[in-house]
Amino acid sequence: MSSAYDRLPLNALRVFEAVATRLNFSEAAEALHVTPAAVSQQIKSLEDYLQTPLFRREGRSVQLTPEGLHLLPGVRQGLDELEAALQRLRQQRHTGAINVSMLASFLQRWLMPRLAELRTLHPEIDLRLHTSPNAVDFARSDFHAALRFGLGRYGDLHAEKFMNEWLVAVASPALVAKYGTLPGTGDLAQYPLLHGDELDWAQWSTGDTRSMSALRGAFIDDSASLLSAVLEGLGFGLLRWTLAAGELKAGRIVLASQHIVAHRFSYHFVCPQPYAEFPKVAAFRQWLLKQGREFAPPPGAEPTSRVARSASPAAGRKARRTS
Repeated sequence: MSSAYDRLPLNALRVFEAVATRLNFSEAAEALHVTPAAVSQQIKSLEDYLQTPLFRREGRSVQLTPEGLHLLPGVRQGLDELEAALQRLRQQRHTGAINVSMLASFLQRWLMPRLAELRTLHPEIDLRLHTSPNAVDFARSDFHAALRFGLGRYGDLHAEKFMNEWLVAVASPALVAKYGTLPGTGDLAQYPLLHGDELDWAQWSTGDTRSMSALRGAFIDDSASLLSAVLEGLGFGLLRWTLAAGELKAGRIVLASQHIVAHRFSYHFVCPQPYAEFPKVAAFRQWLLKQGREFAPPPGAEPTSRVARSASPAAGRKARRTS
């Protein structure tokens, strides 16, 4: 099938339709912004391809042959369908679906509560959200963009940092009422701790950590599940601020310490350079950058730069794994 398409004289068919519509080589040439000689050459090549005459030329008069009359409706239908397909593709630059990959915990706890505003501002955009911690290979997938949590090293992709991150110690109000807040230094063995894969308690503490090498407590490798365990009062947890902020605002959990740790990773909007020019992708990106600017850091956290930047060119087209 593809080899047959390769042989189709598509340009000659477009010229044929222009001449058949006007029955005049010069007018067709003017409409196509080419010379009359170029039009004559294209018609000749099409007639040679079909091995049949398509026009009768009598001086300046041009008429379709029966074969030309038979061909014209099919050519017009094909060109109409091709134009419609191209128009749909042009329209999809502005509206329709955007396929985006991100961490499940980030979607659930930070992005999801904000999507109603995006729908109000841009009802023409439909998000198709996929959750994964793995790198996105844009060359072999249908993703338009990814929201990555990492160091910002994404090769030749368009990348903009839109938000920083911090780690905070949190617990249910009842647990803090029972055990008190956590000390920033000293032994934590007497506290019921929950462990995750973001940061361990020995790294969090600013004091002598030699006695904290084997702290007991449940280990949960999923951040959203760790938050659920904290909400249930099962222990103190170290969580990303983006995950905990909503529950803190609602009063379902509280800060268990004023000790805030800046995360070495931050959030980045990543996409192939051509997709960055799509109006619908640009609208989503600008909305996301605004949300990041307006998201308040944890109380007492030192301010850090939120200036967006583009990644410098480098080899590779994958957004690196970020968790």
